[in-house]
Order: sequence, then C-alpha cells, then structure tokens
Amino acid sequence: MSEVTNTTENTTSAEGLKLNGLFAFKEGMSTIFNDQGEAVPVTVLRYEPWVISQIKTNEKDGYEAVQVACQPKKAKNSTAAEKGHLSKAGFENGAQYVKELRQTLPEGAALGAQVSIESLTKGDFVKITSKSKGKGFAGSVKRWGFAGGPASHGSKFHRRPGSSGNRTWPGRVMPGKKFPGHLGAETVTVRNVEVVEINTTENVVLVKGPVPGARNTLVKLVRE
Repeated sequence: MSEVTNTTENTTSAEGLKLNGLFAFKEGMSTIFNDQGEAVPVTVLRYEPWVISQIKTNEKDGYEAVQVACQPKKAKNSTAAEKGHLSKAGFENGAQYVKELRQTLPEGAALGAQVSIESLTKGDFVKITSKSKGKGFAGSVKRWGFAGGPASHGSKFHRRPGSSGNRTWPGRVMPGKKFPGHLGAETVTVRNVEVVEINTTENVVLVKGPVPGARNTLVKLVRE
C-alpha cells in the first residue's frame, strides 16, 4: 500500500473504522484446536488494508452503503476516472479492488479511513460470498448428478444425458433443461459460518469449514 497517503499507511489493521463486514482473500485450509481440545477445520482468510473510497447516502444515491478500495494499481493501468474517484481516499492511481457493503453509515465514516479487521469478532456468524472454482466444460453426470445408464451388458448408455425432447407439442426443448455445460466459476453464498478467530498480529481471519473458491479468491464476509 505504498501509494496510499500517510494518513492510512502508518495505522494497523486492528485500528480504524468498524463496519458490518469485511473483504479478505482466501489462503487455504488448516486445523486448530478449540478450548475443549477438539480439532476444528478452518479456512484461513488473509486481510489486507481497505480504505473507504466513497460514502453513499439515501439523499444522493438512494441507499446507504460504504464503498471500500484495496491494492493500488500502477499508473499505466489506471484510467483518469479511477484516479479522480480515488484521489480523495488517498490513492495516487486506481485500485485493484473496489467493493461496497450495504449498511447504515457508521459513526466516524470518512474518505480515506482504514477499515479495521476487528469489524468481526470471534464467535460471530457471517454470510460468506465468493466465486467458486471453475471446472470447465462438464457432462450432465458431473454437473447435475445424473445417474447415467447401466455400466455393463452392452447398454451403450453410460454417462449421456438421455432423452431431452417433448412430443409433437411443444416440439422443442423447454428452457432451463439440465444439459452439459460450463461448471463452476459462479458466485456462491454460504450462510451461518462461524468466525473462529481474528488474528490481528498476522492479519488473518479464521472461519469454520470450507469456503468456495481457489487460493487468493476475494471473499466477502457480512455479519448475520
């Protein structure tokens, strides 16, 4: 974050404004032990500094939200519009990620203020949204869980989708029919995920269980 002004670069992620959620990057899975000595599978989410880049109000925008930005772009990759929009937040150029959290405006919200990793606390239950892993083109058995046909006795029908048409009327395949196609790379939301730990020293958030997406996928966490 070297291109952000001195008003934010000297603050730690534990300081700053507390919102109703966070954005973090998926690192991978691990296991920790709770106070009862039980092994708990967790996903490690890396938190990087986010700063407020715009404050949206009912009067001006029709709804309340806090827009946040992270990871400065190079000057050659930034448009004039990006530079103008983010200059008041302390960015010299554009940002790699610009997202928003819809919520009532918190007290002390101001352009350039850094978002605290302690916006979430241990024991919170959050709604997680991220993009799932892309798996390319897949058949109907893998994509939709079709049973397929017999494996032997010369059926010649194993992993095919089977009949898909109708009779003379309507004489066409109806929209929404489950066919082979692109699998994954979709926005997936998982609810009631427990926050196991907030590590302000390492700037990581540990949540219980798996999280959709590959490593370095951007993950949105919103308190339920």
